This record gives sequence, C-alpha cells and structure tokens, in this order.
Amino acid sequence: MNTFKALQISKDGDQQLTESVQLSRDDLMPGDVLVTVEYSTINYKDGLAITGKGPVVRKWPMIPGIDFAGTVIESDHAEFSKGDAVVLNGWGVGEAHYGAYAEEARVKGDWLIKKPEGMTAKQCMAVGTAGYTAMLSVLALERYGITPEQGPVLVTGASGGVGSVAVSILAKLGYEVIASTGRKEHADFLRQLGASEVIDRAELSEKGRPMGKERWRAAVDSIGSYTLANVIAQTQYGGAVTSCGLAQGADLPLTVMPFILRGVSLLGIDSVMAAKEVREQAWARVQQDLDLEKLELLSETVGFDQIIEKATDIVDGKIKGRVIVDIAK
Repeated sequence: MNTFKALQISKDGDQQLTESVQLSRDDLMPGDVLVTVEYSTINYKDGLAITGKGPVVRKWPMIPGIDFAGTVIESDHAEFSKGDAVVLNGWGVGEAHYGAYAEEARVKGDWLIKKPEGMTAKQCMAVGTAGYTAMLSVLALERYGITPEQGPVLVTGASGGVGSVAVSILAKLGYEVIASTGRKEHADFLRQLGASEVIDRAELSEKGRPMGKERWRAAVDSIGSYTLANVIAQTQYGGAVTSCGLAQGADLPLTVMPFILRGVSLLGIDSVMAAKEVREQAWARVQQDLDLEKLELLSETVGFDQIIEKATDIVDGKIKGRVIVDIAK
C-alpha cells in the first residue's frame, strides 16, 4: 500500500507530541475529494496548534495545517474533477479534520474553491488564510463606506501575516496606511509594502483611556485585548474597526463610550466558516488588488521539515510576513 508523509499531533496525558509519520489513504478522514497537497502555509493558529499554546486542536490525533493549495486526484463532488487546481481555507481543517501538513488530504468538496486564474498554487499560499482574512477585512471596511479620502487606516500586527497583506492591499487601493508593529527593524519593510507611517505597538498595547485623541478613520486589527480597545478609543467619529485575531488576548477591556459618543463600529471577521461566494469574492479581489511583487517581498518558503521550527517562531513573534510550506520539499 502506498504511503505518504504527514505531520501528526497526538496527546499522551498532558503531553503533546508532534512528529512526522507515514499514512495511507485509508488513514484519512471522510470526504468526497482527494487532493495532492502541493503548498501550505503557517498561520498563527497553526503555530498555536503545533506548540500546544492554544486550544486549537479539537480531535486527537490531528494533522495540523488550516489551508492548502493542490490538485484533485479523485472526486465524487459535482463541482470538481481530477486535475482541478484547488484552494482550501478553514472549515475546521487542521483542528477537527486532518489538515494540510501531509502530501495528501481528503476533504469535503464544499470546502474547496477553484484556484484563482492568474495565480500559482505557491502564490495562493503566500496569501493563505492570513491574506484571505486581510481581504475580508478590507471588504468589510468598503461595505461600511470607508474610502481613502476619509482619512488614514491603522493596521495592527503589521509585520505579521494578516497585517502585512492588509498593508499592501490598502496601500494599493489608495489608502493612507499607519502600520503598528513591535519590531522597529521592520519599519523599512512596512514602508516598502506601502505604509506611510510606522508606530510602535507599545502606544496601543497597555491599558488606556476610555476615549483618546481621534487618530484614524478605520483600522484592521488582529491583536485583540488592550490593543483593540485602544484602537477603538482612538478611531475618528463614524469610523469602523475590523477584528479578526487575538494575538494579545481574547479579552476586550473597553467601555461603550466610543460607540455611543463617536458612532464607531466594530466589525467581526470570520474566515473559517465564510460562505463559498464570500470566499470567491475575497480571492477574486486578492488577485485584483494584491501586488504580486510585494507578495514575493513579504514571503519566504520553507520545506516540510521546517514546519515545527517556523510554527514556534510565529507564536514567539519572530516571523515577518508570510511563510509558505513546500510540502514536497
């Protein structure tokens, strides 16, 4: 029986073990589409799963990896045929269903979309869930009515996956972008992506006042906790803030003051269970509005054997931009 490599997380009591294993197709979970996984990526959630520093995994043992790009091997789904190039983001893959860090994956076809025309599988994973989430955030601000002439947009966690793609997209769309980062050495990198101003995350990461000076018209936040509270407190009248992450924490210590005195809106962003039409719209806009030269600038590619190392680095805040995983490498 043919086997293939996979990264598996298992538990022995309170101890978590992450190791490379050999699986067969009989080991895979149910689904109506079998895919050769060509590229994946390392998101913050993947880092939490592999290091055990967050309650991401819901079924044991698990193959982590929440997104992939690859080619259909077999399909019993009406929309997909052998040879189709596909992309998957979310849907509990890598959490409750075997994920991307394996040479093959069996999933539900309803979770897949066709690879966007004009993008390679590798470019799709340079975007990955983080970049797709960044685009969902931009789309939410657009639906709210935020336009470039209204004022600057703040991006927190700007050196990370969501943040770096958000900076690049917003800048290309003509927005004045303020990038917040805790890594001063990345200031030039963020300006290359299009940020007009770079501020220290320390300005936002501690307990602040219920209302602050109005500094930005809108914001894309992937940090949560005090950072998100301070971002909201310093958003201009009638502005909006998107929330898509919890790198600092899941708490939100703020008052209702910005909402009832300035009419600020908080827009929640879910990338995991978003409907197919929402995903397809976001990916179409990624292809249209993300500068692929900048995508190359903010990405690095690693092999399968480096996943654990890079997963640890992303949780420790040592990753700049996006990490692509070449599964066959």
